[in-house]
Amino acid sequence: MPEMYFHVRWPDGETQRCYSPSTVVEDYFVPGAQYALTDFVERSRTALGIAGDRVKEKFGFFCTGASDQLAQIERIAATYATVSDAEVTVEALTGADGSPR
Repeated sequence: MPEMYFHVRWPDGETQRCYSPSTVVEDYFVPGAQYALTDFVERSRTALGIAGDRVKEKFGFFCTGASDQLAQIERIAATYATVSDAEVTVEALTGADGSPR
C-alpha cells in the first residue's frame, strides 16, 4: 500500500507529521487548507478509518499505525477543545519518500 504523510500545524503553531497507510487522505485534505478543529478531527477519523480498512482488506489485519495516529490526533486535539475558533492547517501531503503529492 502506498503510505503517505500529512503535515499539520496545530492552533498554537506546533507542527506534526501524521502517518497514513493509504493515499485516501488526499480525498480529505488539501495542502494549505485550514480546517476547524472538529472538522479536522472528523476528517482524520474518516480517512484513517478507511485507510485502516484498506489494509485489512489487503492483508487481513487492521493497520495499528492508522489507529495509533488517530489516537494521537484525538489526544492533541482535545488540548485545544476550549480554544475559540481553533483551526488546524494541513501544510503538505507527502509520499513516504518525502516527495510532495
